[in-house]
Amino acid sequence: MWDPFNEMEEMMNRLPTVAGQPKAFVPAMDVYETENAVVVETPLAGVNPEDVKVSVEKGVLTIQGESEKEHEVEEKNYYRKEVRSGAFYRQIALPAPVHEDKVEATFEDGVLKVSCPKATPNALKKVNVKVVKKDKK
Repeated sequence: MWDPFNEMEEMMNRLPTVAGQPKAFVPAMDVYETENAVVVETPLAGVNPEDVKVSVEKGVLTIQGESEKEHEVEEKNYYRKEVRSGAFYRQIALPAPVHEDKVEATFEDGVLKVSCPKATPNALKKVNVKVVKKDKK
């Protein structure tokens, strides 16, 4: 019988190492656009905000960090173990140009919200075309 959670567990086990940690999880994200910003929200319940790093470079947003469980009991006989802990890492290309130096991140009720103010597209520069006629000889 096909078990999607077992398949997901196997996929997570194949993830590359992040920051020297043997396993990582990829947090889910919502990305939307307002009139003035591109906004990214990701639930990071149980994560200490001080353990989260957010950066934007060349139009790519990177969110990374680590979630630690206080005391995970290895003897538990889990029927299903879906709550993730350990390192996490996610990169996404932003859908619009943003002012990378004005990006703000807030953490409220377990949700990280990153607001990236949109940059106004550069005005198109008009180039005059010179017509050059070749002399026929």
